[in-house]
Amino acid sequence: MNVQTPMKETNTSSKPQRSSEPVWWALFSAGGVCFAVFIPAAILFFGLLQPIGLIEFSYSQAHNWFFSFWGLMFSGAFIILPSFHAAHRIRHGLHDLKVQHHGLIKVICYGVASLIGVLTLGIWLTGVIA
Repeated sequence: MNVQTPMKETNTSSKPQRSSEPVWWALFSAGGVCFAVFIPAAILFFGLLQPIGLIEFSYSQAHNWFFSFWGLMFSGAFIILPSFHAAHRIRHGLHDLKVQHHGLIKVICYGVASLIGVLTLGIWLTGVIA
């Protein structure tokens, strides 16, 4: 018994649609690496070693370091990329919960992450200029 299914016609003349998903997945994975590698180190440094006095780190040293190039890298690795990671998780979590309005949720999640990034860079630039 040979049953043939009808073939769907494909429109080969139209251009393939581009998606923004690779960008969001790249930011998600970069933020995930930062969450896994750098944030535990920061918690160890700022939450344990510095308070018990094993590492001396004055306010002026922290201020000068944060508003240097390495402080910019710190901001990107500890604040900006993890915020995109969290936004992506929240977006796909809401999708899994069958929350509708995918476009609005996408704009809100990545908009908040972008706002956090812009505010972080603004604070960093304000400290560098001052």
